[in-house]
Amino acid sequence: MNKYHAKKIHENGYVFDSKLEHARYRELLLLRMAGKISDFEVHPKYLLQEKFKYQGKTIRAIYYIADFAYIENDKKIVEDAKGFITNVFRLKHKLFLRQYGDSIEFRITR
Repeated sequence: MNKYHAKKIHENGYVFDSKLEHARYRELLLLRMAGKISDFEVHPKYLLQEKFKYQGKTIRAIYYIADFAYIENDKKIVEDAKGFITNVFRLKHKLFLRQYGDSIEFRITR
């Protein structure tokens, strides 16, 4: 259990960080089976900032790993199930919107 009291759940080779995320996964599977969404992905990774050199040292790239991504009504959706919003999430959300905001809709499921 983590500091937010979320319990990890394993299913179909995935590890979900909370009951909320797992429940949303199950809902999205049903939507995919019903043909409401397509191109369903679990834990897709998005580049927020390239790696770079600073004073001779390599600074690692910054990535955002979403909970889910899919196509709904011809629109790319990235979704995160959040029971608690952290400062790190707020920062990565802003970076994501700056990088991808015009082409990908970002949803937070609570």
